[in-house]
Amino acid sequence: MVCLGNICRSPLAEGILKSKLNTQQFYVTSAGTGPWHVGNAPDPRSIEIAQRHNLDITDQRGRQFSAYDFEEFDHIYVMDKSNFQDVVRLAHTDLEKAKVSLLLDVLFPNENVDVPDPYYGGKDGFSAVYDLIDQACERIAEDLNQSIPESLNK
Repeated sequence: MVCLGNICRSPLAEGILKSKLNTQQFYVTSAGTGPWHVGNAPDPRSIEIAQRHNLDITDQRGRQFSAYDFEEFDHIYVMDKSNFQDVVRLAHTDLEKAKVSLLLDVLFPNENVDVPDPYYGGKDGFSAVYDLIDQACERIAEDLNQSIPESLNK
């Protein structure tokens, strides 16, 4: 899960998707395209909206996305078109580029819909962003869980 600073949208997406998957079978993390918040906890407003939904994201710390992430992850979901361009720019192969998609493409295929950045808005923006991310993560979790062989899905 990738956004600009890794303190608002992507920490929420990480926490939400983790809550919908078996973390013994899937590894979910988040990153930012920029270095501004490396080592920092998520924005207090992200923490608050997550807690309202019984999710604890307080242990997350900001990190910057790197080309190495293409080797580590099968799916890279970005929050907006700017993040998409920044991440794809680091890819070395078409296979790496194919791992990158807009998070909301699972809800709005081929529409290139961004998850709005709530950073400069109020708490209501965080609530709306949570709802969008939650819907997308529900669909992603369904798809990922269906990809597990039945013998491992216990």
